[in-house]
Amino acid sequence: MSGAKTALKPPDGARAPVRHPDAPAPGDVLGAHYEGCFGCGQEHGLGLELRAGDGVSVTAEFTVRTGHQGAPGLAHGGVLTAALDEALGALSWLQRVIAVTGRLETDFLRPVPVGTVLHLDARVTAVHGRKIYCMATGRTGGPDGPVAVRADALFIEVKVDHFIKNGRSEEIDAALADPDQVKVARAFEVNP
Repeated sequence: MSGAKTALKPPDGARAPVRHPDAPAPGDVLGAHYEGCFGCGQEHGLGLELRAGDGVSVTAEFTVRTGHQGAPGLAHGGVLTAALDEALGALSWLQRVIAVTGRLETDFLRPVPVGTVLHLDARVTAVHGRKIYCMATGRTGGPDGPVAVRADALFIEVKVDHFIKNGRSEEIDAALADPDQVKVARAFEVNP
């Protein structure tokens, strides 16, 4: 097994994921975690509307637009990876933790043409300490259609201070001045 695959395989002693009692109910729209987010917040980003699923899972639909092209008429692989990463990152809402992408491995199984609606499904498979193991798929032709792209990922739980320390000061100051943004961030810190 390669080093990458080993890093994405939960170790012995990993536990099953637990949905937080205060997590949004299945079917609830999760909303943008940050208005400047390329995946879920900004007007010119991906525009994902994520919904809480059963267990520790989320779903979303992503329409591939002209501006998402790589090859003529086909979605850029990086854009598809970003959509999967956003869905995987939204799993934090259901666990009530703040987590960042540690590793993301994407497999492209079939081309995704412009105009396609990609049905995203992401779920946590295991947790070990601060490490959150998860996977996601993007299907064409409906939620039960063929898998076009899939990803395995490792997310790392962090505290809000991670962003304060490492983010650009302009955006950090603006977010800290926004009471709604601070409320969202602090709601995820179980043990601030």
